[in-house]
Amino acid sequence: MSEPAIAIGLFYGSTTCYTEMAAEKIQAQLNELFDDQVVDVHNIEDVALSNTANYDILIFGISTWDFGELQEDWESHWDEVHQLDLSGKIVALYGLGDQIGYTDWFQDALGMLHEAIAPSGCKIIGAWPNQGYDFAESKGLNADGSHFVGLSLDDENQYEQTDDRIRDWCTQLIEELSE
Repeated sequence: MSEPAIAIGLFYGSTTCYTEMAAEKIQAQLNELFDDQVVDVHNIEDVALSNTANYDILIFGISTWDFGELQEDWESHWDEVHQLDLSGKIVALYGLGDQIGYTDWFQDALGMLHEAIAPSGCKIIGAWPNQGYDFAESKGLNADGSHFVGLSLDDENQYEQTDDRIRDWCTQLIEELSE
């Protein structure tokens, strides 16, 4: 089998397996859309973030904990995030959060990750509309508040929408990559 024309590194941190399950679904969906094994999945608990250097296209998965806090694996590697050389790379983000239980902090970690990597010279794709969610505040919104800075998932309150959102977002990523 020849090398795929494209290679995507998906790096995530997961405490309760929901971010990991989303990573696996994104991997499966993109592999199906590309008709090839293009996505390598890495748990940042076990794989150094320096391995992002091996990919031109990256996906980062993070969840928001408690009152707008980072997931523990991301938190323990936060200094490394700020030191990553992402110049010239294409990056997409996805986040998990609880819009009902933590309505004032929904997707805050997604926004914090976006803020940390945006100055690194990468091109960020995959902004996601904020329609269909019910929350009060979020650091995960773009400047005009119309979109999240990446795919927003709420497996606590909208689990039944996760697969459709992942499918639609992956299709969107393919379109944005071809631009």
